[in-house]
Amino acid sequence: MDNSHPVVPYIGQAAWAFVLPHFSDYAKKTLATLIQFVEEECLPAEKLFHAQVSTDPAKRWKQYPQVIEDLKAKAKQRGLWQLWMNKAQYGEHGGRLSNLEYSVMAEVMGHAIRIAPEATNSSAPDTGNMEVLARYGNKEQQAKWLKPLMEGKIRSSFAMTEYGIASSDATNIRTSIVLDEKTNEIVINGHKWWISGAGDPRNKIHLVMGKSDPKASKYKQQSIVLVPSDTPGVKLVRPMQVFGYDDAPEGHFEVIYENVRVPASNLILGWGRGFEIIQGRLGPGRLHHCMRSLGIASRALDLALLRATDERKSTFGKRLFEHGAVVRELAESRISIDQARLLVLAAALVVDQHPERAKGALREIGMAKAFVPTVVNTVIDRAMQLHGAEGISQDTPLAALWAQVRTLRYADGPDEVHLDQLGRTELKRVDAVRAKYAGVQKREDELMKGEKAKAKL
Repeated sequence: MDNSHPVVPYIGQAAWAFVLPHFSDYAKKTLATLIQFVEEECLPAEKLFHAQVSTDPAKRWKQYPQVIEDLKAKAKQRGLWQLWMNKAQYGEHGGRLSNLEYSVMAEVMGHAIRIAPEATNSSAPDTGNMEVLARYGNKEQQAKWLKPLMEGKIRSSFAMTEYGIASSDATNIRTSIVLDEKTNEIVINGHKWWISGAGDPRNKIHLVMGKSDPKASKYKQQSIVLVPSDTPGVKLVRPMQVFGYDDAPEGHFEVIYENVRVPASNLILGWGRGFEIIQGRLGPGRLHHCMRSLGIASRALDLALLRATDERKSTFGKRLFEHGAVVRELAESRISIDQARLLVLAAALVVDQHPERAKGALREIGMAKAFVPTVVNTVIDRAMQLHGAEGISQDTPLAALWAQVRTLRYADGPDEVHLDQLGRTELKRVDAVRAKYAGVQKREDELMKGEKAKAKL
């Protein structure tokens, strides 16, 4: 067992022992390089990133911090580019890492969540959109949009969630996507919101999901079309705020598509294939969110440890770690993080064993998606409480991290949907469970009958 790898302080000896047999020499070397990059480049750059975000409303959504482009160049030089794609799932577009290997790297990147994922071109929503184009796009679409996305030259959005409806059930989506046969153009009309990255000045393409055939069967009514962000009729209404954070200059926007026209060739995969596409997109994306979130939780626990042992901070004559309640919460946070990590790692391993759109891992991914955000928010909340009023201010990253992770209980499907699906999956086992215990009962009766017979003798 190699306990000398620099990742051990990040994930602990137990998790490293679990993943080590599945790590190639290339992955171990890449992971060590990534840790160095995060610690030496990404974490120190956070303050500079926020300083470079303009406070001028006229410029806030038009300029992107230069530090990100500088870090992208450094990531490429270190071989840390496009870490999340692998050949098993993405063929010619994939890299050399497995999902399990990447999951550990994503947790490390989560320690610098605002910087590291984007610096390595491994951030949402581009990862999911690249996945769609790699799996379902044609050669022309891949050349026009996938290539610049993979090179980090542009950003993108996935427009599914809609204003005024319960978008957790995607069959409710009302945006109209119809073909104008006279011009061979697709016409889009709809009102979307919470569209990640739509405000980014580098955004060049929206993947828009809408209803193309209301008369088709329930899961064949939707299609997905490529809409360049500068197409006439694409209107950015306003940035959406998450507990007061607007996440400029990227943000989550309310967007109206009004008589937007694009060539029919911008349709992805085919008419009525929208649900098929989003199921392929959302599975790995959900797991990526969980991976990065664990890094956020670990950083929050790091900050809690520093606060608890700070000689300048004492209450009622004691330093914070001398209070039993504080020590208990530190322990509970450690248990929760390690618990959640093993669930995520197991899901990633199953995805590697079933690379066909992660179908074989839907149960494991669903469990992770429902469990991890709540755990991470609890860990952050404890760290905030330990920091007092400072913990909810801009002087620590905790409040912003809490707000970000809280949104994951909605993003890519709310907790209730995942829990409902998991519960229904469990119910499917009832016949097998009943048969199992019927067999136990039968054998029990036989044993007791024999025992009674011995007693009579």
